[in-house]
Amino acid sequence: MAKREDRSAGKQLLLEASRSEIHGAGGPRTGSSTVSSGTAKEPALLLAPRKEASPNEPTGTPSNAESRAEGQEAHLPSKAGKTRSAKRTALLAGSVLAVAAAGSAGGLYWDCSSHFESTDDAFIAARQFPIAPRVSGYIVAVPVTDNQHVKAGDVIARIDDRDYRVALEQAEAQVAASRANVGHIDAQMDVQQAQIAAAQAQVDQAQAALTFAQQAARFEELVKKGAGTVQNAQQSASQLNQQQAAVESAQATLKLAERQVETLKAQRAAAAANLAQAEAQRDQAQLNLSYTTVTAAQDGRVVNLSAGVGAFAPPGAALATFVPGQIWVTANFKETQLDHMLPGQPATIRVDAFPDHDFRGHVVSVQPGSGTAFSLLPPENATGNYVKIVQRVPVKIALDNPSPDVALGPGMSVAPTVRIDPEPSLYHRLKERVAEFAGQGHERLVSMK
Repeated sequence: MAKREDRSAGKQLLLEASRSEIHGAGGPRTGSSTVSSGTAKEPALLLAPRKEASPNEPTGTPSNAESRAEGQEAHLPSKAGKTRSAKRTALLAGSVLAVAAAGSAGGLYWDCSSHFESTDDAFIAARQFPIAPRVSGYIVAVPVTDNQHVKAGDVIARIDDRDYRVALEQAEAQVAASRANVGHIDAQMDVQQAQIAAAQAQVDQAQAALTFAQQAARFEELVKKGAGTVQNAQQSASQLNQQQAAVESAQATLKLAERQVETLKAQRAAAAANLAQAEAQRDQAQLNLSYTTVTAAQDGRVVNLSAGVGAFAPPGAALATFVPGQIWVTANFKETQLDHMLPGQPATIRVDAFPDHDFRGHVVSVQPGSGTAFSLLPPENATGNYVKIVQRVPVKIALDNPSPDVALGPGMSVAPTVRIDPEPSLYHRLKERVAEFAGQGHERLVSMK
């Protein structure tokens, strides 16, 4: 009896579940009902209350309602199993497709990334230097302002030049005096040349007179023969001696005049040296005067301006910092990224300060050594414990299209990407093929119209 009551309670619960399913579906189902019987009256039978078993009815024979409930109870678990199997199959197929798509995307990404090398340890660099005057003085004008772009020759600051103008005038006066001294010596040399000519003429005259006086020997012969007087012979001998002395005196005067020319030449050389010194002092005075105007040596920007009107500027004191217009990128790549990196390879540069601008460049050179090897305190790996660390090597990248609209300066963070493989990647080939097909489709549509 207890087993029969439990079985009746289970059937009652099954009938109540079927009643809830029928009401939830909006009414009894027809045609392909989940109940094995095909009539429309079976739901009503299922909804009818279970009849009590009569005392005369055998207890081991089930009723019709109980048989239908048992059929429905056997049919419901079979349908739920099919649903779960279909869901499991769909989930497995979706997982396989997702894994395949992820693998394809990963392969495309790996193939594309293998053509490039990039780093975010990169900065803009330039050979900036301080602007300092070469002469001292008080500043009278500063026609530039902070961060202003200047061209070569533009004035950055002016120093009071009155003292330097006076020094230039003194140097020019000294040059004039030295030049006049040289001219005076040149005139003396001309006079001395005239004196030399006169002395030479006196020598010639004395030589002629000596030649005539040499007839004294003939008068002596006449005296010996009795054809001449002794007085004439003595006069002739005296004249000969006088003419010889006159010749010697004229020759001495000529030598003295010639020696005076050598003295004048030495004096002229000294005067010419004084003139050259005076001219050098004048040129230095001109340079000092030009140094009072501090100008830009090349195109660039004036930053960190500290000069002010009225301030005293000693020689070498920094008035501002000048950043030239020629800049480049110093990218610190890992040493494991340099295997295929060569000068001339193209690069794209993203500047953190200007993300909307596209900058392009090319590799100029790779430093022959890591950055730590040229630091102020290079590491000494021979002492202490050693831990291997991947070193970084500076790579110089020049900008091919620097934009004049943006102010790029040293220290700005950039992210360069160098193309180390010129061959197009699989992703780019697919992209080009898709673009080609799209272009052909557009041409066909245009031709159809």
